Amino acid sequence: MKIVFGVILFCVVVARAADKPNPLQNGVYDYHRRIGIPEAFRLKKFESESSDPQSRIIGGSTTTVLSVPYQAGLIMRVLIFTSVCGGSLISDSRVLTAAHCINDGNNIATNIQVILGANFLFSGGTRLDTNNVVLFPGYNPWIAANDIAVVRITKVTFSLTIQPIILPSGSEINSNFAGSSAGASGYGITSDGDSVSLTQTIKSVTLQVITNQVCASTYNVIQSHHLCTSGAGGIGICGGDTGGPLVATVNNRRILIGVGSFTANSGCQAGLPSGFSRVTSFISWIHAQ
Repeated sequence: MKIVFGVILFCVVVARAADKPNPLQNGVYDYHRRIGIPEAFRLKKFESESSDPQSRIIGGSTTTVLSVPYQAGLIMRVLIFTSVCGGSLISDSRVLTAAHCINDGNNIATNIQVILGANFLFSGGTRLDTNNVVLFPGYNPWIAANDIAVVRITKVTFSLTIQPIILPSGSEINSNFAGSSAGASGYGITSDGDSVSLTQTIKSVTLQVITNQVCASTYNVIQSHHLCTSGAGGIGICGGDTGGPLVATVNNRRILIGVGSFTANSGCQAGLPSGFSRVTSFISWIHAQ
């Protein structure tokens, strides 16, 4: 009887959640199989086939690590496969990323390699191996809740291409940043269906932060610890970018306001918002790690 009651209760909860359309579907659950592993294969194939990646730029907004020296890449082992994610360097020994990059609810990543100071994910830069990761308590991949994690690494030496991003402080912690422009960056695809013929230098895009109320009209999982950006014009973060930074300029300082968490199931060019974990909601926990 207890099992039957549990099944009935689960069905009731799902039915209520289904009352409102949810393009997010299963949140970040099964990220590695759906996104991380295919993206790793695509990126690695491109880099191995291109003798001069810089000469093969076709489109997209490319940048270099000099412009985003806080950008980190994560290459992970998931079962017998390789998966990828983004991250942000926040100190000489810590990288902030999304919890689903480590545990997507179906698979747990091991043998994590953190890449810093590199224009390409699979070559160059400083590469540090670690399995020292802390996920935020209460993380739930089904609804992309509390989707944030700290990866601890061996201390790095800062340079022109390796610099930490500033975390919000003071009055910034109470801001919702709605209406602000913010830059997202990563090694991921620049549009749905990108092929290996595109260069895989770091890409960046300027996004506009929207209110959670507006975002909740699209996704039924939005909580106060989420932050969303407008998808108007078909712009946003794409596969392989999650875990990466969303950075706003406040009082002439670039600060980290979001960690890439989710996009619409229909694709990153669907014109729907991109979802982030709101850094200010986790600031005390981050400092404690």
